[in-house]
Amino acid sequence: MSLASDWGASGLAWLTGAPDGPPDFSRAAVLAHAGQVLGRLGLGVDAASLLAGRAALRGWTRAGRCSAGGASRLLAATDGWWALTLSRPDDVDAVGALISSDQPGEPWAALAGWASDRPVAEVVARARLLDIPAAALGEATALPAAIRPAGPRGPARGPRGALVVDLTSLWAGPLCGRLLAQAGATVVKVESPARPDGSRSGPREFFDWVNGGKLSCAVDFDAHRAFLAQLLGAADVVLEGSRPAALARRGLGPFDVPARPGRVWLQITAHDDGNFPGFGDDAAVAGGLVGFDEAGGPVFCGDAIADPLTGIESAVAVVDALGRGGGEVIGVSLASVAAGYAALPLHCAGEHPVLAPQRPRIEAAGPALGADNARVGELVSRC
Repeated sequence: MSLASDWGASGLAWLTGAPDGPPDFSRAAVLAHAGQVLGRLGLGVDAASLLAGRAALRGWTRAGRCSAGGASRLLAATDGWWALTLSRPDDVDAVGALISSDQPGEPWAALAGWASDRPVAEVVARARLLDIPAAALGEATALPAAIRPAGPRGPARGPRGALVVDLTSLWAGPLCGRLLAQAGATVVKVESPARPDGSRSGPREFFDWVNGGKLSCAVDFDAHRAFLAQLLGAADVVLEGSRPAALARRGLGPFDVPARPGRVWLQITAHDDGNFPGFGDDAAVAGGLVGFDEAGGPVFCGDAIADPLTGIESAVAVVDALGRGGGEVIGVSLASVAAGYAALPLHCAGEHPVLAPQRPRIEAAGPALGADNARVGELVSRC
């Protein structure tokens, strides 16, 4: 099959393009490259099932300049395009402050009008000042993962038998943890009872899909700091998805907690500097990873595609680091990963069959919050 045929059969063409126009095949190389990267793990997992799986579970289709999930929009400014995500109640509440106006009800028309006579740099900077996820189209650079030494190296090893502490939420980090679990690691999903993974509050299938096979440890990050320090010190791999300062200010960062030889600490951020919030759709726009409508204007590519791509790339980065003997902190950003995939050659348009994304196989139910606290305590005590 050709790249375009694979893209059409994968469900990704179904998710890319204007809602009232033909699907877009220009990013067909993305699926092929993701498949090559994923193949390095040797798990026999189909890349298309990871990239389009959430949309298949939700029954979503392409929506052009509205993301498949509906929380993000591509908006025009005077000198280009930018993306904004309103997925959190606080983001919606901040719209009035962003546009300096009381705007009751549906905010998108007001946002589009406000941005239409302002430059991209101004609207993005103002949104970020209010901690709203926003990005200018193509602002990010494709960079390799940032690797820093942190602690002693150990013997080269694979993921089988490794203890992985997964502090991440939503999609990119949890997917990385799921792939490591499939590769034979013991993965402990750590959440605060007060602020559990947001995907627990949505349809259960998605949470099960990316968290099945993990253990769950629910712990207050402030009240039980000593236990967390023990757990992080016992880990062979730590997956972190918050802004780096969130753990560092508690003395629980990668340079605060003594490491066992060979520990790999992966930090996933939305952007390279780690200071701005972001989600898969707006981060993909930051990287320039968009599709195109018939007039050549940008539309969203797939469903929050920077998330699953980063999950795949992160899992491979962790496995490579373990093979080097670890002792490293690895920084990966969604926007930079998206920029790397955006740099792949574009595919010419053509007539190809287009299928809706197929529902992924859910291997196991995700763990109940805190269901494995006792077992995790035993793991720590043995280390």
